[in-house]
Amino acid sequence: MLDSLLVWDNAIFLANGLLLTVEIAILTIICSILFGTILAIARNYDSGILKKLATVYIEIVRNLPILLWILAIRFLVPGNHLFLGILALTIFQSAIMGEIIRGGLNAIPKGQIESAESQGFSFFSMLIYIILPQCFRHVVPALLSQMITIIKDTSLLWVVAIEEFTGKSMILMGTCINTVQVFSLYAFMAVTYFIINFSLSLTVRSRVKKRIA
Repeated sequence: MLDSLLVWDNAIFLANGLLLTVEIAILTIICSILFGTILAIARNYDSGILKKLATVYIEIVRNLPILLWILAIRFLVPGNHLFLGILALTIFQSAIMGEIIRGGLNAIPKGQIESAESQGFSFFSMLIYIILPQCFRHVVPALLSQMITIIKDTSLLWVVAIEEFTGKSMILMGTCINTVQVFSLYAFMAVTYFIINFSLSLTVRSRVKKRIA
């Protein structure tokens, strides 16, 4: 019953989808960390319009379902559907990353900032050499956990016809001729996501243990 699924062409088909999943996740992680850092800095250190804009952005974006953002960006914004999918994920994840990074910024003792200012450091020099290095050391476990979430969230892109791993699997599922093949394919998807995310989860745990030690 599984012979028609267990062929080389299907393996390549799914592998291409998994590769696209990884590429989407990496781009989303990089972009959301960069934009999230800007949001966190604006919300934490600015006292004017930038703080208000960052606060409004974070509160609105993270309190709406990610699927809503994916559908809205895909159908309301013109452009390449793959780019729009990454954009939608980045918009949502940046708000989450911003709050994670803001937590790291708040963990830095104010005395260090005051000492740096007394030594003549500019604000941007403090960010680069003192604040951000310490901030990211504090939030590495939380960032890694969010990266796992991003990998899982890429599976939602198949609803807007982006053929990542889940999308490819759904296409292949359309060729299944019985329930055994359907459940076998679901099991393969689950095992694949589990291996990737559990490996990252082990990294998070080891990082936390090192910090505690």
